[in-house]
Amino acid sequence: MSHPVSLSRDSDIGVIRINYPPVNALGHGVREGLQNCLREALADDDIKAVVVIGEGKTFPAGADIREFGKPPQQPVLPAVIDEYEASDKPVIAAIHGTALGGGLEVALGCDYRVALDSARLGLPEVKLGLLPGAGGTQRLPRLVGAQKALEMIVGGNPIKAAEARELGLVDEVVSGDLLEGALAFARKLVADGAPLRKISELDVPGDTSAELFDHFEQSIARKQRGFKAPFSCIKAVKAAVELPYDKGVERERELFFKLMVSSESAAQRHVFFAEREVAKVPGLDKDTPKREIKQAAVIGAGTMGGGIAMNFANAGIAVKILEVKEEALEKGIALIRKNYENTAKKGRISQEQVEQRMALIQPTLSYDDLSDVDLVIEAVFENMDVKKAVFSELDRVCKPGAILATNTSTLDVNRIASFTNRPEDVMGMHFFSPANVMKLLENVRGEKTSDEVIATVMDLSRRIGKVGVLVGVCHGFVGNRMLHKRQAEAIQLVNEGASPEQVDKVLFDLGFPMGPFAMSDLAGMDVGYRIREELRKEDPDNAPPRNWTDELVEAGRLGQKTQAGVFDYKEGDRTPVPSPDVDGIIEQYRSDNGIAPREISDQEILERCMYVMVNEGARILEEGIAARPLDVDVIWIYGYGFPVYRGGVLFWADQVGVKTIHDKINEIYQQTGSDVWKPAKLLSELAEQGKGFYR
Repeated sequence: MSHPVSLSRDSDIGVIRINYPPVNALGHGVREGLQNCLREALADDDIKAVVVIGEGKTFPAGADIREFGKPPQQPVLPAVIDEYEASDKPVIAAIHGTALGGGLEVALGCDYRVALDSARLGLPEVKLGLLPGAGGTQRLPRLVGAQKALEMIVGGNPIKAAEARELGLVDEVVSGDLLEGALAFARKLVADGAPLRKISELDVPGDTSAELFDHFEQSIARKQRGFKAPFSCIKAVKAAVELPYDKGVERERELFFKLMVSSESAAQRHVFFAEREVAKVPGLDKDTPKREIKQAAVIGAGTMGGGIAMNFANAGIAVKILEVKEEALEKGIALIRKNYENTAKKGRISQEQVEQRMALIQPTLSYDDLSDVDLVIEAVFENMDVKKAVFSELDRVCKPGAILATNTSTLDVNRIASFTNRPEDVMGMHFFSPANVMKLLENVRGEKTSDEVIATVMDLSRRIGKVGVLVGVCHGFVGNRMLHKRQAEAIQLVNEGASPEQVDKVLFDLGFPMGPFAMSDLAGMDVGYRIREELRKEDPDNAPPRNWTDELVEAGRLGQKTQAGVFDYKEGDRTPVPSPDVDGIIEQYRSDNGIAPREISDQEILERCMYVMVNEGARILEEGIAARPLDVDVIWIYGYGFPVYRGGVLFWADQVGVKTIHDKINEIYQQTGSDVWKPAKLLSELAEQGKGFYR
């Protein structure tokens, strides 16, 4: 490959081209090339101005994160950018695609910026647990003001070229040929004798009061709970206001390096890579043919079915939605419209988009109307008899080659496939509630599911905006199988003397959005109850014993929807309130079962709730239900709210120490004799070898 950066001349304008596919990342070779080409251009007296542009699809879209954690190679990016800013000839950044992170920082080191109308600009380092470390937190506020800089840097979301122009971040927006527009802009600067413009020498415009920063920090405190980077970003931007530029840069670098070595950033970088890696299925040829999905269908117009249908409409895919009764169908369609209308009221989509998406959703009461669909997803009750009836009908009416998917969260996909004459076309597509919001899609491969179907569904996951993870068949698959173990342990802890609010607080403090009992109330206590009852009927030897949560459901305490579950709820308020009635039911359960309650520490709650999941995760890997530890971690990040800054259940286990966890699990096993606590073979092997899941 030729050098990734080159210099050419267009009359009296030097053109520095970056050509380092796929995203022109600012790796060592690019940094070195940028520096050398600038020096060459400055030494050429015939060059009056310089344009910097990216070849291919984009301006540099950030640093080369493959270099993170490795010894820095000279020249480092801040030094390169400083050279560009110090240039005695005007330098113009010509931006198309995305100028993100270090890419935008390069552009901020230039005197002027010209952007294609489709370009987007941003500083997303916060999403990797970092902050912009090449002057971005110091230069951006000097162009757009402290408030907007805080929004861009702490939020990490890119803005469009038109908004960037309004803010003064971009000097000109062009359509058509970007290079032609940038050259014209550069020649006009030369002809007009326009001054050089060093952003580092500007003052921060607008409000720079201490109150601005205090208010902003308060506004993100709840959403960013547990994350370090957002609050470090605020400190860095504040330094741009309070300190001279050079001192502000020192403060930025100090904060950057603290984050770089933090466990939080390591976890977030792990999640970044893992999310991309899960799409690559081990053993599945990347050239496996995929079926075309132009028309989908969903069986069931309830909350889940409606949410699933919205995913297809959002992606521009026509979708039929089937119910057995007109009333249920009308109710489901009305709820979908209400959801879209609420989104439009918040300004996230237009009213025109509401109507476009609703037009893609076709209600029906007849299975015969599904004869032309390419994919159908069943979203009915978790009952095997009901599933059998649905799939028998789908097998009858759907065309050859149509993919028949089930949204089951626990049931045997192989058995469901056996209800058809085409098991190779059947697989699980387990959406998470609310299905139109949650990013995870747990795709379940049956023993006879064809590679073509798997490849199609994994590709479709991305197309409808989901993070698809392929798993195997077992009760609860990966996510719910681990969750059920944690939930059973949480209940057992209450049986032994903890309170539901104490258990929830420990998991909340770890970083979960809510504890296991508040989560049950949100999902509906009857959901878990139905799963347990089905298991007691289908597999009584492995079913959980009856407990006080079953009594709550049978007493009508179904969770938030009845304002009473494990906790009480006030009208219109989702805040869980400890319930004296539930306390009484728990006390009676302990008494009936001869349990003398004891004091239980927060540490014991943490260990038992988390370590049981780690152990089950290890078993899942042993059995091949999940192919890699990262599959387990991505499922828990995107499906169950595991804190991103802890990296997933198994990444977190490595941070704690696999041997530490193994030894505690073995200690509990020796005390209880429960098979749940028997150390997984894989966990024992890793502990013995001094290894972790990732190292």
